[in-house]
Order: sequence, then structure tokens, then C-alpha cells
Amino acid sequence: MREENAGRAIGLDFGTTNTVAAVARDDGMAELVTFAGEQATGSVFRSALCFWQDEAERGGLGHEAGPWAIADYLDYPQGSRFIQSFKSVAASPLFEQASVFHKRFRFEELGQIFLGHLAAHAGGALDTVGARIVVGRPVDYAGARADPALARERYDRMFAGFGAEVHYVYEPLGAAFSFAARLTEPTTVLVADFGGGTSDFSIVRVAGPEARPRCVPLSSTGVGIAGDRFDSRIVERLVLPLLGKGGSYRSFDKILEIPAGYFSDFSDWSKLALMRNRRTLDELGKLRRSAVEPAAIDRMIAIIENELGYALYDAVGQLKRALSTEEHAGFRFTGGGLDIEGEVSRADFESWIAPDIARIETAIDAALLRAGVAPEAIDRVFLTGGSSLIPAIRRSFERRFGEQRIGAGGELTSIAHGLALIGQAENIADWAA
Repeated sequence: MREENAGRAIGLDFGTTNTVAAVARDDGMAELVTFAGEQATGSVFRSALCFWQDEAERGGLGHEAGPWAIADYLDYPQGSRFIQSFKSVAASPLFEQASVFHKRFRFEELGQIFLGHLAAHAGGALDTVGARIVVGRPVDYAGARADPALARERYDRMFAGFGAEVHYVYEPLGAAFSFAARLTEPTTVLVADFGGGTSDFSIVRVAGPEARPRCVPLSSTGVGIAGDRFDSRIVERLVLPLLGKGGSYRSFDKILEIPAGYFSDFSDWSKLALMRNRRTLDELGKLRRSAVEPAAIDRMIAIIENELGYALYDAVGQLKRALSTEEHAGFRFTGGGLDIEGEVSRADFESWIAPDIARIETAIDAALLRAGVAPEAIDRVFLTGGSSLIPAIRRSFERRFGEQRIGAGGELTSIAHGLALIGQAENIADWAA
């Protein structure tokens, strides 16, 4: 789908879990950027960083990003600092800096390091000179006290050196623009984008192929619930009880329940990666000395000190993906004194995430209300993002809109593809957030 060509455009879907880039060509088509090298995983670049001490490097720290960061971490986990899903703290006023060995990094500094490696592994495909850069952003940011203005400031600083002309567009609108390229007649489309940190929804009216503008956005809503929250539900049920959650500690002559705050960061992998610091470990050490069951706290400390967060959440992700295709799936994690093995049913998992799906359905209702569109007036529903593959998510849309109106595809790549196309639209201001 081509509108007025505004020159070379790059679409960047900087995601909580994965990052994908696309480049729009002069003929109005867009191609995904493919990363090259031994560790490359096609067009999907993991949103992760790995640091290690190296006196030969500037500042005494070496670093990598994407699948290369995962490989370096797995080679030497105890000598590395592995950070993933750092986008989740973009809007958090509680997050100021991440402690990495002897240095502290602000959000935008982590982002700049990440972008540098992303561009390097793209082999020149992400040359931003003279290009219009379109970056996806969630409709609502993750976090209980999310501050959109703060996130915008951090994004501005993160992308300041990446391109001269940077625009921000809601992520589901990127997916909508990509989906519209397939359509040949006027259509009202609801796009549901299920990412790692947020679930976002947009309603777009698509005109005929020759009309300009081709797409008109009607509404967008979002909620800070998505794949990471579903992962945390599994951790809460299967792992945290073995780490002391629900346990007790001694305070003078009283026996009290261990505060839930000790476990909130552990069940969020973006925060778990930052728990390996002296202050947190000192607090856990004090808790261990007063805990009724100190071995449970020992296991939590061991997971943090041995940098086992990636292995833990990798096991969780495998279980979640398996339950998208099977009624029952096995879970296994070994490390830090833990050896958890068992079978989980899809029904159990769906009961754990039922409150989250209810909030997602409320956000969909808000999108329809803001657009002034009834459910029966939605012609097509396009589901994208990894969590759109969860059967309970799909059933929710089937109940509301009917199975025949639902489409999917490009679960990890459609947003970047659409953002690049938006970058060539003459009316880009109509899409900017």
C-alpha cells in the first residue's frame, strides 16, 4: 500500500521482548531488516543486553545486545549482567538507574547501547542518514504508576542520535497499516497487538485502494498487561512458594508473614535482572536470618546471585507456548537449589490469567466506545503479537466478533512493516502519537 512517497523510511518496533525493523523502498513497499551472523535469528532481535568487565573496553565494560547478548550470557552467566525487557521501565518514575558492576545506566543510556548494537548487526541496512524514522510506542505504558511524559522524554534522549527525523506512532496502528495493504475494499478494522509489556488496540477505517488517505485512525486504547504478566502468573504459582512467598519471619516475639514486596520484582523479569545489587542482597540476607524457613530465602538469593533469571523465564516461556497448542504441558526448572518439575493444564493457566483477560476486554470496550463503533460494525479483526496465540485470548475475540472476522499473521513483524509504510505517508502527522 503506497501513499505519497516521503523518501526513505525506517520503521522500528522496539518491543519489550523483541525488536524488529523494516525499511520502506522507493516503490512504496517495505522489507524487514534481517540480521546476519552466527547468532542471528532472522528479522527478530531480542530486546536484551549483556555486560561484562573488560579493561580493554572504554569504561571497563564490554557489552552486546540481542541474540548475541544471550549467547555471551550463557557462556559466562556468573561473570555477566544480563538485562532484558528494559522497555518495561520506560515510564516508571521509580526507575532511575540500573547498577551494572561499577557503573550506573539511565534508561536512555541502555537504549543507546542497544540501538548501537542493533544497527551494527544489521550490516548497514539501518543507515539512518536522511531517513524518516518511525518508532512504535504503546498506547498505555506498563507499570502501576506509568508516566507517559517521562517515557517520552526518555525515548527522545534514547533516539536523539539515531536519526534526524523521528516520529512516534502507536504500535497497533503500525500493524493496522500493514494489514490494510492486504485489503481491496473499504473495511473497518480492529487491530489487537499483544506484546510483552502491553496489550494495545486500535480501530482504523480503511478506504479503497485508490483513496487518499487510505487509512483513518478512529481510536486507540491499551492496558499494561501482556506476555510478561502471563509469565509472572506462572512464576507466582509454581516458583515463588518455594522461595518463601506465604512464609513467615520472626520480629521480636512475633511471627509475621513475609511482605509481598520481596517477591514483586522477582515475578517481573525486567526487574529481576536488576536485583543483583548490594542493597537488595543485603535486605534478603537480613530476611534470611529472621525467616522461619531460611532455606527458601537461600534459594531466592542463589537465583539472583547466579544470574538464573533468564533460565527461569525461558522455562516459563516454553510452558506458556506449549499450552497454546496442548491441553497439558510439562514444566522443568533446575538451578539455585530448585528442582521444579510438574505438569500444568491449560485450564489451570487460563484460570490464573482470567483477571488479566477481563482487563483486556475492558480496554477493547473502551476502543469501541471512543471510535463510536459497535462490535457488529467491525468488519475485520487482526490479532498480532506473541500472546495473540494463547487460546483464551482468541476465544475472547471469537465470542465478541465471530470466528469468521478474525485474522492473524506476522505476529512478531507486522508492526515494524506498517511503521515503515507510515513513514512514507504524506499525512504522517495524522498517525503520530
